[in-house]
Amino acid sequence: MAKNGLGATYPNPLVGSVVVLNDKIIGEGWHQKAGEPHAEVNAINSVKDKSLLKKATIYVNLEPCSHYGKTPPCANLIVDNGIKKVVIGSVDSNSKVSGKGILHLQNNGCEVIVGVLEQECLNLNKRFFTFHNKKRPFIMLKWAETQDGFIDKLRDENSENSPNWISNVYSQQLVHKMRAEEQSILVGTNTSFNDNPKLNARNWFGLNPVRIVLDRSLKIPFDYHLYDGSVKTIILTEKAPIKSVNENTHFEQLDFSKNLAEQICAVLYAHEIQSVLVEGGVQTLQTFIAENLWDEAFVFVGNKKFENGLKAPELKKASSEIQKISDDTLKIYVNY
Repeated sequence: MAKNGLGATYPNPLVGSVVVLNDKIIGEGWHQKAGEPHAEVNAINSVKDKSLLKKATIYVNLEPCSHYGKTPPCANLIVDNGIKKVVIGSVDSNSKVSGKGILHLQNNGCEVIVGVLEQECLNLNKRFFTFHNKKRPFIMLKWAETQDGFIDKLRDENSENSPNWISNVYSQQLVHKMRAEEQSILVGTNTSFNDNPKLNARNWFGLNPVRIVLDRSLKIPFDYHLYDGSVKTIILTEKAPIKSVNENTHFEQLDFSKNLAEQICAVLYAHEIQSVLVEGGVQTLQTFIAENLWDEAFVFVGNKKFENGLKAPELKKASSEIQKISDDTLKIYVNY
């Protein structure tokens, strides 16, 4: 149930909860959107006969919160409803919560069991935990390459500013699903200039990601889609930041001569961005690979050959999973 919130709960984690009595589920709920009720609230509210709660057990994949944010503390709600047994998958590493929710429950007479399916619960919230533990976003690399290992054809001044598609329509739809699930998407200058992308999730239901654009010398024209103000867009540049283009466009100044991926992570952390899908060209992708700053990589191998062009990045790792998407092959790599 927690997975249903993927893409909509940032900056909050994914949380699902069930209320059980005599081995039967009598209530369930999940956190649907930041600012809206948490999973435990929805689960408890779904129980028709509240008198049953005093004999019930509540299960939740993440430690109930104990602080006042946009909503009241879930740990207090559990105590107030007389629930005496709480089963928790993983402890919340957010300093506002970490251990405090569990302590509040224990201090109020609750039996608390922690660590059930813990690894699965940690993996579920890998974005949230990476952000709070490593002080950077969860980084996913994505590109499509041909059978002969090229990411794009060679371009010149006469080339059209549009993508040279490699993957099939089903792979392209899957990429839009990924865009809807991640908090942000990052591309480099060449991809932005050559393709004039919108970087939205138009082929899948969900929110459009925050757009992150590397543009060292501010080469990308202001009439391109990336400057349309439709969604928050962060331009990373070496130039002095421009004061205003529109209220949704922000400029951040970086030193492009050293540790670029590390600097990017620092900016995204400051903007409270928990995950980024890097869809850039070879240079952008290789920047993260060279600094070993990535967590997962998705490589779509299409059923085409270019014979020459821009060589795809290289990962010195074996793929952990291979999927077939019609006549495309998706190779998935992990780095944690």
